[in-house]
Amino acid sequence: MRRVITADVQDQSGVLNRITGMLHKRQFNIDSISVGKSEREGISKMTFVVEVSDDQKLEQLTKQLNKQIDVLKVKDITDQSIVARELALIKVGGSGQQRAEIQGVIAPFRASVIDVSKDSLTIQVTGKPDKVEALIALLRPYGIKELARTGVTAFLRGQQPKDIIEINSQLV
Repeated sequence: MRRVITADVQDQSGVLNRITGMLHKRQFNIDSISVGKSEREGISKMTFVVEVSDDQKLEQLTKQLNKQIDVLKVKDITDQSIVARELALIKVGGSGQQRAEIQGVIAPFRASVIDVSKDSLTIQVTGKPDKVEALIALLRPYGIKELARTGVTAFLRGQQPKDIIEINSQLV
């Protein structure tokens, strides 16, 4: 089963290496990983999408992450209401008539052309991973020359259903 795990970590050299090394040693397959500074000074947020075979392996993963010195907080947010996005840059071949066709293909995805050259277009798309996958599949016939993806980044939505129930019960 695919799980989305977030971790707040110290923004220090070597943290990413130590965490990915630990995941490798314990044979967790990382589908995607993204890391960036958070809203708090000196703290980064990591988002992992990992393949875990069962609940016991998931528990092992979260415990092992929590044991890391630089890890402050770990959450499995898979089954909660989350906002999750990915960015992809896709360079495709195309000139003349193909460019108009490509524009028509990318429009429903709210993707945009961010670079044009004599023989290629570079497209930027953001969204859920399945949206990114769908656009990539539609662009393959035009010849993908280069592709770069950020991996999923995610966090919880503003109010979770549990929070809403608690608020509503206090109003009654």
